Amino acid sequence: MSGADARDPAWAYAHCETLVREGDPDRWYASLYAPADKRPHLHALAAFSLEVARVREAVSSPMPGELRLQWWRDALQGEARGDVRAHPVAAALDDTLVKARLPRQPLVDLIDARIFDLYDDPMPSTHDLEGYCGETASCLIRLGSLILASGSEPGGAAAAGHAGVAYAVTGLLRALPWHARSGQVYLPADVLKAHGVTREDIVAGRGGPGLLGACADLRALVRRHLAAYAAERATIAPVAATAFLPVALVEGYLAQMERPGYDPLASVIDLPNWRRIWRLWRAARSVT
Repeated sequence: MSGADARDPAWAYAHCETLVREGDPDRWYASLYAPADKRPHLHALAAFSLEVARVREAVSSPMPGELRLQWWRDALQGEARGDVRAHPVAAALDDTLVKARLPRQPLVDLIDARIFDLYDDPMPSTHDLEGYCGETASCLIRLGSLILASGSEPGGAAAAGHAGVAYAVTGLLRALPWHARSGQVYLPADVLKAHGVTREDIVAGRGGPGLLGACADLRALVRRHLAAYAAERATIAPVAATAFLPVALVEGYLAQMERPGYDPLASVIDLPNWRRIWRLWRAARSVT
């Protein structure tokens, strides 16, 4: 990429859409139900989330990762060195923040939450897991709602909190095989302890009944948040409903985890594109 290209807003937004289409198909397909003029901003937001989430994969140790996260923090706060707009995702995000009049602090909080990703410590507790998911996934739903509402209050702040936790915990369960191989454990220590499972068991690829029980507890946590989200759905302005569409995929993922033979450390949990599209279409119809 060239700096000149990155400074072209159309090119920067197109770059973000490509990243999201390839790296986050749930949010990309959901974005197709948004008005065309809002999609680039939703893509910029999701591409930023992807870039920050992938920092661990791009570095060999936590310190370089912390430096990369600091660059994003500085970029959001206007303190980064060099031309931030030479980075296409940063350029599109900055344009989105200005045009959609979004607050920057939730994105700074998202970056701070992602520091956890750089280290191999297990998630301390279920409460910490919910907080992590709130600052990452719930944040995207809430900011997406603000984009769709064009500056008016979209409501649904509590709904976004519960929806984001449900979606993110499901995603962490889906990613458990990959995280375990890289030494990461997002399953909370209190749940693991209750089932006699240790971080070392998971990283070594030892599952068994204890891990199955821990994952079942987390699926129950997801469903509690889904129920709380459903109770709050009436508070969401219809114009903002598209921001919540990826949550419609959660039950499909959970159902796969509840089939006989499910192995949390080996099973690939995904939806074929036709089923993903169908679930999103059905959910979109219910709010129009």
